[in-house]
Amino acid sequence: MKKSLKTVSLDTMIDKHIGKVGTARRDAFENELKIELLGQAIKEARVARHLTQEQLGELVGVQKAQISKLENSVTNARFETILKVFDALGAKVNFNVDLKINS
Repeated sequence: MKKSLKTVSLDTMIDKHIGKVGTARRDAFENELKIELLGQAIKEARVARHLTQEQLGELVGVQKAQISKLENSVTNARFETILKVFDALGAKVNFNVDLKINS
């Protein structure tokens, strides 16, 4: 007897295993994911500009270790530091803010 595989969306799996949107656990998961993507963007921009972590740190005024932590999403950096990093990389930063209006 063959078992058929059921296809489900990623959102369905996240809802099932992490929690529904708006729950504390889901919010923490989403925030962690965004921080990881930010670190990845910093690393990709740095590599594209042929800079070492040390060189980028010098441009920003921080130690190599701080750049490493940012790229590996190990630390919660100050917003000002993140903006300095992207400025040093010549990267344009856009932010979206979605305001949820409670009815």
